[in-house]
This record gives sequence, structure tokens and C-alpha cells, in this order.
Amino acid sequence: MIHDLDTIKRAYATIKERIAFLSAHDVGPLTLTEKILFSHLHDSELADVKNIVRGKTYVTFSPDRVAMQDATAQMALLQFMNAGKKSVAVPSSVHCDHLIVAHSGEKNDLQYAQQHNAEVYDFLQSVSKKYGIGFWKPGSGIIHQIILENYAFPGGLLIGTDSHTVNGGGLGLVAIGVGGSDASDVMAGMPWELKMPKIIGVKLTGTLSSWASPKDVILKLAGILTVKGATNSIIEYFGEGAERISCTGKATICNMGAEVGATTSLFAYDNSMRDYLHYTHRSELVAMADSISDCLRPDDEVLAEPEKFYDSIIEINLSELEPYINGPFSPDVATPISEFTQRAVAEKWPLDLKVGLIGSCTNSSYEDLSKAASIAKQAAENQIDVTTQFLITPGSVMVKDTAQRDGILDDFRAIGGVVLANACGPCIGQWKRENENPDEKNSIITSFNRNFAKRNDGNPNTFSFVASPEIVTALTIAGRINFNPMVDTITTKQGTQLLLKAPSGDIIPQKGFKKVDAGFVPPSSLYQNEEVVINPQSERLQRLEPFAPWNGNDIENAPLLLKAQGKCTTDHISMAGPWLRFRGHLENISKNLLMGAVNAFTNETNSVYNVLTKTYQEVSTVAKTYKENGLQSVVIAEENYGEGSSREHAAMQPRFLGVCAVIVKSFARIHETNLKKQGMLALTFVNPLDYDKIQEKDTFSILGLRDFAPNKTLHLVIHHECGETEQIQLAHTYNEIQIAWFRAGSALNLMAQNM
Repeated sequence: MIHDLDTIKRAYATIKERIAFLSAHDVGPLTLTEKILFSHLHDSELADVKNIVRGKTYVTFSPDRVAMQDATAQMALLQFMNAGKKSVAVPSSVHCDHLIVAHSGEKNDLQYAQQHNAEVYDFLQSVSKKYGIGFWKPGSGIIHQIILENYAFPGGLLIGTDSHTVNGGGLGLVAIGVGGSDASDVMAGMPWELKMPKIIGVKLTGTLSSWASPKDVILKLAGILTVKGATNSIIEYFGEGAERISCTGKATICNMGAEVGATTSLFAYDNSMRDYLHYTHRSELVAMADSISDCLRPDDEVLAEPEKFYDSIIEINLSELEPYINGPFSPDVATPISEFTQRAVAEKWPLDLKVGLIGSCTNSSYEDLSKAASIAKQAAENQIDVTTQFLITPGSVMVKDTAQRDGILDDFRAIGGVVLANACGPCIGQWKRENENPDEKNSIITSFNRNFAKRNDGNPNTFSFVASPEIVTALTIAGRINFNPMVDTITTKQGTQLLLKAPSGDIIPQKGFKKVDAGFVPPSSLYQNEEVVINPQSERLQRLEPFAPWNGNDIENAPLLLKAQGKCTTDHISMAGPWLRFRGHLENISKNLLMGAVNAFTNETNSVYNVLTKTYQEVSTVAKTYKENGLQSVVIAEENYGEGSSREHAAMQPRFLGVCAVIVKSFARIHETNLKKQGMLALTFVNPLDYDKIQEKDTFSILGLRDFAPNKTLHLVIHHECGETEQIQLAHTYNEIQIAWFRAGSALNLMAQNM
């Protein structure tokens, strides 16, 4: 089935027209990224297209689709409800995948989730019904796998309220993670704004062999670029090596582009995508894409001299690539497997492996499960006792049922594997882990994407490593992280030594994918007059009240709420795990504000100095006290602040509790936009060393707001407790419309004013 066929037809017609227009106006040669983005420019941008500068110009676009997962959809739809629209302006969908807690297995976990989250699921389904949004029920699958199987199409532009929306690049889709405010704006019919990204070209040569997998491409690249190396950039893969990687392998590579800060990642349309579209019952789309195939690849001139057209070039020879294991505590700590044992011993990482987990939106395709199962099958056939816990998460009902039919899931169960629900589960911290010794340092390995401290199980003592599903399975069988399946052996029950054979499996099921009832409720226009009921006493859902507009004055004597030290991701700012249950209730979820951030003055978490009570209290308590006393507060932090998830709660919570400004050395892209959308000041030190000047009991004045303008610095006056003051400069990236958001109190307020 092809969803929204008319939308795709219009998109393809526009691509052809726009590329002809660009050619006539001497814009080119073009990368694939430029072809797709320029084809989705809002009409108002066309007259000035030749003046668009990568990395500098803010541009508005017209996306083809919006996708939302259940945790972020709540706030996005609560905002959309205030827009006064009868239906969404573009095709949209909601996917219930984040709120399912992994514990004992698919059946019990799904049943518990449906009971425990009934209020939220009912709300999401009723809002979807009222506004013409497609709804995917709990258990249908992980949002990004569902998008790849059903909605992604080469040359399209999709925005989604999850940072791993970028997974869609594996099917030639420009798929970008955004905050819920961006999603609600587009659903309301407004253009979507983005700074035109730079383009990093990654040339792939050679062919993957032995134990190397597509996952290892991005694990190696993460080590090259680091977690912020691709910020405000799109990674475009090209070269003969790219064509030798499967469609779902491409999706894995694109998925983890989020871990290097990339706006998105992208592959050109090729035979692997044709095959995937055919086998996911979208053959008509293949014919359509083939008819404009020259529009779905970089121009020949670009491929001939890529250094002239990409902002930077990285080359990876797949034939020389070996498996990588990344971690712990950051996805860019990249170590080739041949060096991992030596490093693990030197770093004193816990060598015994407690849990192996495969799946998640990054690696839960049929191909992933098939190859991992070939390793599990060897262990079962050789009667190897597997004592390490092994958890498997299929990506969708279609993948799970097909894998079950073909015996793949039974291969996992034969060595003690437990199949979880088709949901995010441990990857997003929704894991009720039964750990007998939580105070003991322990190691786990996953095929997921992120491994920040406490990310998976909430335990700071868990050392989490990331690898391909094949490597995860092999290490799980061995029971230790210092195991290299390419050279190390495992002892069988008979006492013999087994060297595992390299993984093998089917990219596409030999019998095709099963057609299944995935729990999809299609959009309809018949229910626009229905009311969406929210219980005023609910602890999980709360109608939104507009934030107050700017009062027209500079900020004076705002106390410091927190000076964060080191990495401060969205997990530190607004934790997931058990807190996901409050994603639709801003007041309740705000109680976890910055509870994971490290206080630079004490090295403790969730404990900051309250200048009013002169005591240390939880961050949210101090922020609330300041707010109740009419004080705004300020957050100070270091590099790449807001790295990680797209969750706009990390911006809405400080806004709700009276934080007026976040001042940092640098921002992650999505989070900076989210702060702007909520009417906050997202500012950076002109001199990063000024971070060191901030003292615990300082207050701040931010001057120049009456003349707030693009490219014009603001001034920060630091009032020290001793009575001395210092003045420093603050930079920003606000344009005129974003400054209007600040003045109105939020982007949503401005939209309401203009209706």
C-alpha cells in the first residue's frame, strides 16, 4: 500500500519543475541534498535562491509530511490544538512506541502498557481522529521503522518529533528531527524554517566483508566527527561503496547521524531502494522514482569533482573497515574491535557482560535480525551455554511476524533470548531492569544509538557500549566485552573451541514480507466536530497556557540557577525513562528539570544553591521558588548543550519555571531551535573562556534587548556576591522572525496573533 500517493505525485512533479527552474537560472551543478531541499523551498524563497548561503542563510521549506512518536506527540498536539485549525495541512501520523516498558517480554509488556497508558493513548487517538492524523497503535512498531516501511520515498522532505527521524535517509528521504513546535507549525500550514545546512560528503569505496556491517560505517564516522562535528550539516553519502549497502543498512547509517549532530544524512536512489520498495508493497512508487531518477542523485559534475561541491570530504574504504565498539558513556568513543580488549583492560572497564540487547530504531530490520540469528544458531548447534541476558526488539509487526515465520526468533529463543515488544524500550530508558547489584559497575552492549550515562537503565554504574547486532550477539554468547569473534574462540560443552563463522543472512526475506494488521487507524475528515476531552485532574495530561510575552525591558539581576559542567544532553535536562509518563503534563514533568546535570561548583547532580533560602535544593525547587518570587533565572553550560533527543520538553520546562536565558559555549541544533520557539534567549559566549568567570552566587543582567537584532551582540553584566561586576559579550543566531518569537513569548503566541 502506498500512503498519500497524491502527495508523492505532487512532490515529484515539483522536483522536476524546480530542477529545471534552477538549471535555467544557472544554479548548479547540484548535490542530492540541494536538489531535494531546493525542490521543497517555500514559494516565497524562489526569487532569491541564488543568494542562499550554506551555514548562514535561514530558509523556509514546505515539508511533505510530519511524523510524531507518542512521547513527543503529546506536547506537539497540545500546541496544535491551540492553533484553531480544523485539520492538519499536511499528511501526519502518530506512532505509539516510546511508552512501552520492557520487562518480561512482548505479551506482558504490551498488555501492561495498554493499561498503564490508556489515558494517553486515548488522547492521542482522539486528537488524531479529530484532526485527520494517521494513528499507529501500541505494538505496531518503532516510528522510524514504520516510516521506512510505509511513508519514506526518495526525494521527499519529512520532519519528525524525534531526533532519529533521520533514519529515513536510507530510502533517499530528507528526514529531519524537530521539536513539537516546528511540527505543530507545519501541521497548521505554516512554512518550516531551517538554516541552510552545510554538506559533508562521505565517499564510500570498496565492499563490506567478514564481520564488518553498515553499523560500523557510522561508528567509525562518529569517532572521526565526534558528537558535534556535523552540527548544522547534512551528511551525503556517495561512491560505489554506497551502492553496495542495502537499504536498511543505509537507514542504520543515517539513523546514527544524529549522534554526530547532523541535521540529517542521505543516500542517493539506487537498486537497493528499488528492491526495498518492491518488497514493502510499493512497486508503483518505484516506477515513479525511476521516471525522475536523475533528480534523485547528485549531478555528474559533483561526483566527478566532489571537493568542489561539498564543504568537506571524508573517505571510508569499506574493504578495510573492521567492526567497531563505541563507548562507554558517549557514542563517539570509537574503538576498532582489534584494539578493544587492550583499551578495555587499560581503562578498567567491567569485562563481564551482563546484558546484550539488539534492535531499536537503529538496527531492528529483517536484515539485522537475520544476520544476528546466524550467530545465535551457531551457539545453539554447538551446545554453548549462554548465561548473559539477551533481549531482542523487532522494529515492527511486519518484521517480527516475518522473522517468526522464518524461524529467526526461535534461533534467539534457543539460546535464552527474550523477544520484547516492537517498541523503543531500553533504548529510550523504558527498561525495568532486574539488576541484583545496581551499585556495582557493570557492562552492557547494545545495537542502539546512544549510550549516555543512565540512558538505558537509569544506573550511573552501567557502562553501555554500542556495536552491530552481529557483534552484540557474539559478545553476548561469549559473556564478556573483551571478546573478538574474528579471532577468539568459545568453549563448547564438549570442551572444544569454536571460532564463530562470519554472520550471514537475508537482506530481504526469501518468501517476502508477511502482510499483517499493524494496528493502523487511517486519517479521516469525518470527525472534525468531535471534542477532545482532557481531565483537569489528570497527572499525565494538561492543557497548555500561553507563555507571557517579553515585557519590553532588559533582564536585571537574574540569579544563576545552574552552571552545568561537562556533557549536558537532553537526557540531563529532561530525563526519559519513568519521566516519559509526564510528557503531556508540563507542570509535572518540570519537576525533573536539569536533575541529571552536574553542578560545576559541587560536582553533584540535582543540587543547586538557592540565593533566597541560602540552602542547596533540587533544581526544579529552586527554579520554582525564584519564579514564585518574581525572579527570572539563568542557566550556564558548556559545549554542544542539548545534544541528543529532539524533546522540546528540555526547552519548555525551564521556560515554564522562569528560566529566561541559557548561555553556553555552543548548542546542539535542535535544542537551540526549541529554546527559540519557546521565547527563550539561547545565547553563546563570544569568548568561551568567559564560562570560567561565572561564580555560584552571581546574578546577571542581559542588556541590549530593546535593540535585539540579527548579528548584533548582547551584553551580560555579571554581578558577583562581593559587589564587583564584569561585562562580557554574548552572541546569538536569531533572525527577525525568531526575535519576533521572543517578543511574543513563543512561536505559538506569534502564530495566534497572526491568525
